Order: sequence, then structure tokens, then C-alpha cells
Amino acid sequence: MPASSDPTMATPTAERTVQLPADVDLHARPAAHFVRTAMGFRARIVVTAGERDADAKSLLSVLALGAKGGTALRLRADGDDAPGAVDALAGCVSGLSD
Repeated sequence: MPASSDPTMATPTAERTVQLPADVDLHARPAAHFVRTAMGFRARIVVTAGERDADAKSLLSVLALGAKGGTALRLRADGDDAPGAVDALAGCVSGLSD
């Protein structure tokens, strides 16, 4: 049986919804901090704002979300370090400032 069809070998995933601080838009400086945090993990990470998805490791993709203060962001990571990635990014978002 190939490893990919073995349910015990499933890739770890993690997901959480967080809210941008009310006074912080996800513009260049906060987005760069977010992306630097994401790049510290091997997991594939996607951030969603409304109906738009972005690669959390791409500054241009994150900026294109156009997320304003108070926006809900859904963080999803797939990979061995997915839970740690989501935890770190949730902490990053809550600590963002202009």
C-alpha cells in the first residue's frame, strides 16, 4: 500500500481564525512581519480574508488581500510543523501594530 493512501501517514494540518487588531491594516510593514514569521516554517500556509486566499509566504500575495483593521483572517497550514506555524502566526497577528 502506498504511504499516501495510509490514513496514519496523513499530513498534519492546522487551522484557526484570528482578527486583525482594529487599528492595524495589513499594509507593508505589518505584512512583512507576518510573511517573515510564515517563512520560518516548512508547512504550506494559506491566509484567507473574506473570499480571497493568499500564500502566507508571499508579501505581494498577502498585500493583495487588502485586509483592514478588524478583518477576520483564516490561517491554514499543511505540513509537519503546521500546528506550530498556525500558533506563531496567530500570535504574530494579535501583536501587529502600525
